[in-house]
Amino acid sequence: MKSRRPPRLLWKIWLSASVVLTVMFGVTGVILQRQVFETTNRSLQDEVKASFAAYESLWKARSETLSTVASVLSSMPDVRAAFGTRHRATIQDTAGEIWLKISDEIRETAFFVVTDPEGNNVVALAKDTGGLPSSWPAVKTARSMFPKQVSGFTTIDDRLYQVVLNPVYVDSGRGTALIVVLVAGYHVNHLVAQRLKVSTGGSDFLFFSGDRVFASTLNDRATRVLISNQLASDGLISDDVSEYLPLLRELVAFDGRPIGRLYILRGFDAARDRLGDLQRNLIVMWAAALAAGLLLSYLLVRRIVRPIDALDRAALEVARQNYDFRVPEAGQDELGRLSATFNAMCASIQDARQELIRQERISTVGRMATSIVHDLRNPLAAIYGGAEMLVDTDLSPPQTRRLAANIYQASRRIQAMLHDLMQLARGRTGEKEACRLQEVVTAAVDSLREKADLQAVKLKVDVSGDIELPMDRSRMERVFLNLIDNALEVQPGGGEVRISAKLVDHAVEIDVEDCGPGISAEIRGQLFQPFVTHGKKTGLGLGLALSRQTVLDHGGDMWAGAGSSGGARFQIRLPIPAAVAELAHAN
Repeated sequence: MKSRRPPRLLWKIWLSASVVLTVMFGVTGVILQRQVFETTNRSLQDEVKASFAAYESLWKARSETLSTVASVLSSMPDVRAAFGTRHRATIQDTAGEIWLKISDEIRETAFFVVTDPEGNNVVALAKDTGGLPSSWPAVKTARSMFPKQVSGFTTIDDRLYQVVLNPVYVDSGRGTALIVVLVAGYHVNHLVAQRLKVSTGGSDFLFFSGDRVFASTLNDRATRVLISNQLASDGLISDDVSEYLPLLRELVAFDGRPIGRLYILRGFDAARDRLGDLQRNLIVMWAAALAAGLLLSYLLVRRIVRPIDALDRAALEVARQNYDFRVPEAGQDELGRLSATFNAMCASIQDARQELIRQERISTVGRMATSIVHDLRNPLAAIYGGAEMLVDTDLSPPQTRRLAANIYQASRRIQAMLHDLMQLARGRTGEKEACRLQEVVTAAVDSLREKADLQAVKLKVDVSGDIELPMDRSRMERVFLNLIDNALEVQPGGGEVRISAKLVDHAVEIDVEDCGPGISAEIRGQLFQPFVTHGKKTGLGLGLALSRQTVLDHGGDMWAGAGSSGGARFQIRLPIPAAVAELAHAN
């Protein structure tokens, strides 16, 4: 399963900044939307209060106008004289002349009635007198408050009136007597409510008492819903279609008793539409600001992270041992100083590496020279000893031939070693030819037979003569010479070295096993590295490294393990052609 690549630092920082920006803009948008809603609500409340103030101002102005008219009429001598006659026609003619002098605006909606002290109509002056009641019970109710002028609301026959009562007294022999009462007022109907709506800038008015509706600017359905619910005046109210912000006021009679209620309603639909438009605009602006913020944060984060990416790439290059790589040193901030420090570190590592390579080369040359001297010592000793015997001793022809053969073999070994070193130094391998494995192993054994006999070490070869495979004879012979020589080094007091081979699939596995102390687990993993030795008094361990490289060049491999008798066991695996393998298996 392919492992997931961890997120880049750029995305981590940018996603964190994006979350913070989103939350911040979201909270700001919610707070702003709530603030706008509260501001709109307060604005509507102010509009309702302004509408009520305009309503009260209008009603007060009308009441004062009616009071003034009533006071002027009651104070005029000819009017008082006409009232004193108590003659209906005289009163009507006199009052009618004065009524015509009142402005058309007042006469359009107001009425003027002259009643007797019991409240019965004497004369009624209005645009439409047919709708006025024939008597005014409020006159009897307000008589206790006379002679001062009295104003308030009253209901007659399910109609609501706002009236001003102005008593008219005359002096008689019996004292001051109430002769008539001037009733001036307005009939609170739908026309009056509609004019109030126009005068207050669109506020709706609903005059009612219980289930009775006196006047309303709303449609019948909305009026019924609001009346049936008897909703409170705080908060938004609804008629199931529209929402309103209400203001509730009591309608007070002459004696201070409430006889009805007035709802001043300000429609919330228009404000809601404005809020909807504002909310959409806020969302668009929020989205645009968020997108701009995210883009700006991405650009800023990318600019900040760019030096870190450069340092990351530089660290990868250093991990690949490319110490020449440098990062740009931009700015004098922390990242700039870090880049300068990184470049200084790379330069220091590069200098230290060059010095280490130089020292390692010197050490390698010394070690290699020591190893070559060690490997050349035995054949040179054989040549020197043989030559000395030939010079100083009178030998028989057979002895001379044997010494000459030993000198010849030793010189060939030296030549082969020098050839291998040249090939290794040049990175070349010799030509491969079909060789019998038994012959190569036997040649190596014969070269070390005399040394083995001197150490009382038995060399046993168990290799079939039918195993034939392509190899560089001299290099492979050198491999077996090195393994057998190493086995002899660790068995100075006698022992046994066994060389065996067996076929495994399309390969041959060769075992070289000794009876020495074996190889410790600590050194086994480093055994084929150059200059690593184990169990040898002399030498620096270049032979095993070269031997394994030779086996690798032949397409095989070489490894070490524990032998059956506790000694060391070296195994070599070499591939062989399929035809040769089938022939060997058949035999």
